[in-house]
Amino acid sequence: MASSWWEIKILCDLGAEELIFWRLEQFGCLGTSSETRGSLCLLKAYLPQQQVQLLDLAALSLMLKQDTICVDLPAPETQWRIIDEEDWSNSWKQYWEPMEVGDCFLINPAWLDVPKRSDRHVLRLDPGTAFGTGTHATTQLCLESLEMRLVPPEIAEHQVLADIGCGSGILSVGALLMGAKQVYAVDVDPLAVKATGSNRDLNSISAERLIVKDGSIEQLMEALPQPVDGIICNILAEVIIDLIPMMGEIAKTTTWGVLSGILLDQAKAVADTLEQHGWVVATLWRRKEWCCMNIRRG
Repeated sequence: MASSWWEIKILCDLGAEELIFWRLEQFGCLGTSSETRGSLCLLKAYLPQQQVQLLDLAALSLMLKQDTICVDLPAPETQWRIIDEEDWSNSWKQYWEPMEVGDCFLINPAWLDVPKRSDRHVLRLDPGTAFGTGTHATTQLCLESLEMRLVPPEIAEHQVLADIGCGSGILSVGALLMGAKQVYAVDVDPLAVKATGSNRDLNSISAERLIVKDGSIEQLMEALPQPVDGIICNILAEVIIDLIPMMGEIAKTTTWGVLSGILLDQAKAVADTLEQHGWVVATLWRRKEWCCMNIRRG
């Protein structure tokens, strides 16, 4: 029997899109989609029925209204309904098309044919219920940062990376398509671990090059034979701040990092914590309300 999911529909001002995405992620939604309608945006989000009750959804609706009012935007309209897993897993796919990211990547939905001619790295992806389709600003910022870090090829081929909170595995796969030697990926969500393994296979990457495990930085400490050359982390700022004191345990003096999932007003707290633990923010890239920090050891 198929599992049941809550489908949450939110009609909002286009300017509130990123803010609402952030709130949905904090609420625990496992999949999201976005459709622009003139000056409005229709967002859809999904989470297991047993995870929340009606009162929780009512509270979410109230928080969304408060969030938008605080930034002088119209309050969104929120609705929800229960759907079967099969309906959810297929319905959102009709809105997702191949998408170019940065100078090097083409994100190609797994159920569509791969372009016969492309001078980009074609990253085939089926995220399932895991975060990371390439449409979110933070994912794009991370992929663009990897383009900068993993050139030329003779540098990339020696780079061993850690991907903390790997989600769909899009950043791990992207790094390996750029020529990285190996990636160790972890996520606390078993569905994300499964999705990363599936997307590894979709892109014909061997299990020896992309090692994915259930867990977080503690599990990386146990699994890594030696410190890594680069750290990727695209999760929430609060989680990144908690991870920073332990990041030095898996780093060399030359290790670099790409951190995102950080709202602009959270950037100072993250940067201060990095500085306290021997890291320097080399560059900060922004897109809408989000930023990505490219860091190095101090």
